[in-house]
Amino acid sequence: MGITFLAAGTSVPEAVSSVIVAKRGHGSMGICNSIGSNTFDILLCLGVPWLIKAVFFPIQPGQNYVAINSTGLEYSAITLLSTLFLLYLTFSTNKFKLDKKVGTACLVMYLVFMVFASLIELNVFFRVNLPTCGRS
Repeated sequence: MGITFLAAGTSVPEAVSSVIVAKRGHGSMGICNSIGSNTFDILLCLGVPWLIKAVFFPIQPGQNYVAINSTGLEYSAITLLSTLFLLYLTFSTNKFKLDKKVGTACLVMYLVFMVFASLIELNVFFRVNLPTCGRS
């Protein structure tokens, strides 16, 4: 819960400030702000608790790692990394100018990621999660 509140506590002000600077005509600042916020959430909000758990509270002495019980996590991470490369490719092909084409590309990439991540978690491509219990 703490990680979720920390991520939300840093993301909401970042989103508000991105909207404010974008309305003032500095769209590149808004994009940089959103990428920086996500980097902070992933690296710090996940990394620090995992580091503390692995170093100070190992499951067994000498086994300093955190076991993650999610087989879909690597697919989501690969998809996010691919989206980041596509974002930089989009910026490069548009000569690093933010316009309607870049906004549309970002929206499409986000929608594709959300659909793909949802389909993975729903076991459409392959079994990632245990099946849910049927209703009686």
